[in-house]
Amino acid sequence: MGGVSTSGLPALPAAPATGRSDVVARLRGALLGASFTADGLLELLGAPAYAALARSETVPALRATRGDTPLEVLVRLFLLQQPVPHARVADVLPVEECLESGWLVRVGGDSEDDVAATVDVRPYGGPGGEDWFIVSDLGCAVGGAGGIGSRDEGVVLGVGGASTTLAGITVRTPVSAALDLGTGSGIQALHAAQHATRVTATDLNPRALHITALTLALSGAPAAELREGSLLEPVRDDETYDLIVSNPPFVISPGARLTYRDGGMSGDDLCRTLVQQAGERLNEGGFAQFLANWQHVEGEDWQDRIRSWVPRGCDAWIVQREVQDVTQYAELWLRDAGDHRGDPAEYQAYYDAWLDEFEARKVKAVGFGWITLRRTGAAVPSVTVEEWPHPVEQPLGDTVRAHFDRLDFLRAHDDAALLAGHFRLVSEVVQEQVGLPGAEDPEHVVLRQHRGMRRATKVDTVGAGFAGVCDGSLSAGRILDAIAQLVGEDPVLLRDRTPAQIRLLVEQGFLEPA
Repeated sequence: MGGVSTSGLPALPAAPATGRSDVVARLRGALLGASFTADGLLELLGAPAYAALARSETVPALRATRGDTPLEVLVRLFLLQQPVPHARVADVLPVEECLESGWLVRVGGDSEDDVAATVDVRPYGGPGGEDWFIVSDLGCAVGGAGGIGSRDEGVVLGVGGASTTLAGITVRTPVSAALDLGTGSGIQALHAAQHATRVTATDLNPRALHITALTLALSGAPAAELREGSLLEPVRDDETYDLIVSNPPFVISPGARLTYRDGGMSGDDLCRTLVQQAGERLNEGGFAQFLANWQHVEGEDWQDRIRSWVPRGCDAWIVQREVQDVTQYAELWLRDAGDHRGDPAEYQAYYDAWLDEFEARKVKAVGFGWITLRRTGAAVPSVTVEEWPHPVEQPLGDTVRAHFDRLDFLRAHDDAALLAGHFRLVSEVVQEQVGLPGAEDPEHVVLRQHRGMRRATKVDTVGAGFAGVCDGSLSAGRILDAIAQLVGEDPVLLRDRTPAQIRLLVEQGFLEPA
């Protein structure tokens, strides 16, 4: 199944051929016929074993597949990567065609009675209930606590938490052209193919492009235009897109050892470069959405650092989801590569190299989060940078799009227009009163969202009263006049000081124009 690579590590097996559309169609039909789907797996394995499989823990799934049904055979073959008797596989798959085109290989010494998979094939449920299949290298579906299954520099991982996060936050509106930078196993291209007329996918790793083609074909999706090269290098100067997505090799490491994670640039330069260059590749109104890491440098505000990345002519919404100190960060990625399972002296040397790199750059922590750009013709673009480590409700694509729609509304309405406007409290927003038991009045009032970003914001008495009666029937100004009369305040002064609070409630998604 493979020899030794130029790096001295075991070579990855040859990937299946991409030209046999007849074999791929028959393979897909056989997988679906055996209920080798996300729903089928959940029913077979049960929730705990299914969740463990997503963490690359295989023992519960092995225990749950000791039978001989077609679905159990496929789980052992493609997910657990166990040899399976040729005759048993022949009952489920077009085995000779799969052997000929490279999906399977004979194993078992002289008798060659068993066959094994050359790639991981993992069922994945699409947002509309589609039955998709993500192809990746053996043992590399998600990484997990034990590290990836191969340390070959060209290894291609499957769908992990970062992949699903990016897929969930991406704006899903029909577009003419979408670009997936650093496509990996092809999950973002697969999603984009559902709402983009043309999809282009790039990757520095030719094996990733090959596997992306397999993912799309086996999922029954249209083929993408595949281009080899780093980030935007394969894109022609005259090409622009309505959507750009990237889960780039954002790991800030002392040396590029693994193509899928290490971009080969120092510090966070790769993410900065990608964000800065993406703006000029967007059509008017187009979105660029990335996952990224950024350095927290001693003596520097991280928000200022990330703000400086935003290209001219683009609105931006940047959300920091997590921060790790440099030791946590180094340990995370050393484990991810499986370095903790190797020679202890080598592990210590790697760890030292990471800390040396951070010390030299005066980096005290690393932030992880989402970056969304939108090309705008506004004279003064809006850049929002915030920290939000709290739980959110995925998918967030509609929430992201609505955020930028609200920015357009607020830009187009000065305070007078805002007071003349009509607003509604967004559904799923509740009001909570916080205070000591038995107190006549609450200490403060909190508005809380139960959808999307699930924000909570403190409001004063006027803000709470205003939000509570916003049903679209009265203008904001008339509501404030009524509140002024109730609380005995000058209505002119109240009108003067309240628009800022209304703007914030609209911007954060608590109020919407009626």
